[in-house]
Amino acid sequence: MMQSYRRTRAFDPVHSARIVRQSGQSSIEYVVVGAAVAFALGVGMSNHNSVLWELIEAFKTAYQNISYAISIPT
Repeated sequence: MMQSYRRTRAFDPVHSARIVRQSGQSSIEYVVVGAAVAFALGVGMSNHNSVLWELIEAFKTAYQNISYAISIPT
């Protein structure tokens, strides 16, 4: 008798609504952590020696290298 109660409770709309409501929690945590990391990197952006400027320059260099490699005819 107890086992049938668990089966019906698993498919209860209230129970499944609770699961759906919890699915957005991790995305909010990712946004908060991402904003904190961006803020920590961006605090020292007053000069071009900061970590964020070096990261931006590394992305620019990598993009230039890959676009050059793609443009070479085979």
